[in-house]
Amino acid sequence: MGSLWGSIMLLCGVFLLRVDGSAAQQTKTNVPRLKLSYKDMLESNNLVTFEGLANSSSYHTFLLDEEKGRLVVGAKDHIFSFNLLNISRDYTQIPWPASSTRRDECKWAGKDLSRECSNFIKVLQPFNQTHLYVCGTGAFHPVCSYLEVGKKLEDNVFRLDPLVENGRGKSPYDPKLLTASMLIDGELYAGTSADFMGRDFAIFRTLGKHHPIRTEQHDSRWLNDPRFVGVHLIPESDNPEDDKIYLLFKENAMDGEHAGKATHARIGQLCKNDLGGHRSLVNKWTTFLKARLLCSVPGSNGIDTHFDELQDVFVMSTKDPKSPIIYAVFTTSSNIFKGSAVCMYSMTDIRRVFLGPYAHRDGPNYQWVPFQGRVPYPRPGTCPSKTFGGFDTTKDLPDEVVTFARSHPAMFNPVYPINNRPIIVKTDVDYQFTQIVVDKVEAEDGQYDVMFIGTDMGTILKVVSIPRGSWHDLEEVLLEEMTVFREPTAITAMELSVKQQQLYLGSDIGVSQMPLHRCEVYGKACAECCLARDPYCAWDGTECSRYFPMAKRRTRRQDIRNGDPLTQCSDLQHQDELSGQTTLLDKTVYGVENSSTFLECSPKSQRALTYWQYQRSADDRKQEVQSEERFIRTDQGLLIRTINKKDSGIYLCQAVEHGFMQTLLKVTLEVIDTERLEDLLHRNEEAAVSVPAPHIPPPQENPNQKLWYRDFLSLVNHPTLNSVDEFCEQVWKRERKHRKQKAHLVQQVQIHQQQQQQKVVNPRAHMHAQGLAANWKHLQERQKGRNRRTHELERAPRSV
Repeated sequence: MGSLWGSIMLLCGVFLLRVDGSAAQQTKTNVPRLKLSYKDMLESNNLVTFEGLANSSSYHTFLLDEEKGRLVVGAKDHIFSFNLLNISRDYTQIPWPASSTRRDECKWAGKDLSRECSNFIKVLQPFNQTHLYVCGTGAFHPVCSYLEVGKKLEDNVFRLDPLVENGRGKSPYDPKLLTASMLIDGELYAGTSADFMGRDFAIFRTLGKHHPIRTEQHDSRWLNDPRFVGVHLIPESDNPEDDKIYLLFKENAMDGEHAGKATHARIGQLCKNDLGGHRSLVNKWTTFLKARLLCSVPGSNGIDTHFDELQDVFVMSTKDPKSPIIYAVFTTSSNIFKGSAVCMYSMTDIRRVFLGPYAHRDGPNYQWVPFQGRVPYPRPGTCPSKTFGGFDTTKDLPDEVVTFARSHPAMFNPVYPINNRPIIVKTDVDYQFTQIVVDKVEAEDGQYDVMFIGTDMGTILKVVSIPRGSWHDLEEVLLEEMTVFREPTAITAMELSVKQQQLYLGSDIGVSQMPLHRCEVYGKACAECCLARDPYCAWDGTECSRYFPMAKRRTRRQDIRNGDPLTQCSDLQHQDELSGQTTLLDKTVYGVENSSTFLECSPKSQRALTYWQYQRSADDRKQEVQSEERFIRTDQGLLIRTINKKDSGIYLCQAVEHGFMQTLLKVTLEVIDTERLEDLLHRNEEAAVSVPAPHIPPPQENPNQKLWYRDFLSLVNHPTLNSVDEFCEQVWKRERKHRKQKAHLVQQVQIHQQQQQQKVVNPRAHMHAQGLAANWKHLQERQKGRNRRTHELERAPRSV
């Protein structure tokens, strides 16, 4: 009975957050099975955070070094080195601010001093075994230098070379611009802007022994206001001369390619051994080609829903290094609705498009059409090698090949995703995808790709791809949604350490670290572990723990494809019950006839559907509680709007998930009839106002409990639910007033008892005490009078 007052607070909340029973019981296939807040992650020791420095921000540039056990992070005016085991301990930092002269120049140019006129680190690339190459915006004056890190973490070397070099063509001027870079064989490939105004975008190759090379300048057919996302080296054949660099970016649609201004996602290619042309395209790429990446949902009316804003790319390696799988994250550019999607692409489809027709503008409307004329030999975009054509260098290519490449950089056909549709689509949530990393996990029944997707609200989605009938028909199961930053902020960088089994996340406000798997949170029974469908976890006979393919445990239970505990754990169910691992929560709730009550029950899994069963006594037959006018089933529990005497009995809350039913809660409801309640209220209110004598024991019933029932009656019979807020506020105010009166009453009784005891023990001392009190009162009155007279004299005007 001591928790009765808390129950009315809960009821107030239930009325305000009422959910229609039918809506609450819909199939929950598009929600995360587990949802953990920032507080949940910290309390369960599944999150380590670096809150950032007061004079820094923008922890956006990551470099993961698994061999040295180090995560290097570039931020505003700082470079950090974190220990992969725990980023909150043993980290080092190097301040690298822009000079005061550059900051002043930046400010005079009209830029924001705090947000733009600093050195934002944009390039972190391994240069050799002991040094990194780092570049920053330098307050709109890009600079680069070398960072010494040593061969091993134990070397404790983290030192920036004081000599800097010009960063033009390596880092952008504007920190808001997206850039991508990769250092290969001592040469830096970077997609960035090359001028102060942010108008000259190009793909550069700098450093190394060759002359710097770039894309054609101010030609919208090549690049049209691009924002670069990623750079990757993917071999074309077993001959290194055929290696190609692929760039992922988004840009404005080319003239005539779209009716209005639209954004298109692109994949571009160029040959690693491209040295530019001899007469034409001197120091310019001669092998650059680009194609559109499509990620759309086919519509029933023939109109597709396109996701064109490319946000991030992850290249998933396979057994064949020439054929990785590309995961790409997209958002919509539409003003009508917001949504996100993930699409997968194969290198086979990408290469097929680059071997297809070139885009060509022709006809009366000057529209883009496939080129139907003769394509020169060797085919433009082909790398000079012994494999194709026999040319030693691009400078030996015929003039017609270079001329054709200059005027036809785009392919006509787009690259479609695997299965011609996204593998994940989210359009009914308040967040959008920003980043993605993927881990290939070995499970009992095969390999699974587990995706970790970052959002612009500081959350991580853990998703596993599960084949339905074949690997071309995938089901995406959203395992968890975890909040990893203390406030909503976009996740702008992600790195996954397979060696440490950790995920590292960057944002504007700091860096966070979380494990890839947390098997212990799924539960303490085989069925709960099986229902999780997490490839990292399996039931080992005693607990849900990390799955290791090489382990020789006969009791391992795991079913990622189906998640069916009925086949995996049915023989262990009795054992779980004996060991107490399925302990049933049993509690008693009191309700008043013609009143309302709420039986709270929330499954841990958001995908579970709750069902309620009722039985008059433990020996009676169970029957399902159907949603009707009096009974409302919600995600939080069962609301009985009007209690009848016959509603007394046992209520069982059961969770059903993936065909498996589990009893979560047993509630015994005891209904008090109204006549008995009114009698109790009357007798206890009389007892509350009377002061009990020392020899009279206090009443057994707490009057506050009876007032709680009266509040219940008032709430249930209230004319309008809109004024429930006001009613609850009145109840809370009355409760506070009642507590104050009760405390004062107890204090008076204690004083009275002490005085009575003093009179009996020492009446002379009592009389002496009364005399002292009278004298003290007399002195106080005299002092008040003296102070009052003095004050009046001070206020009186002085006579002249």
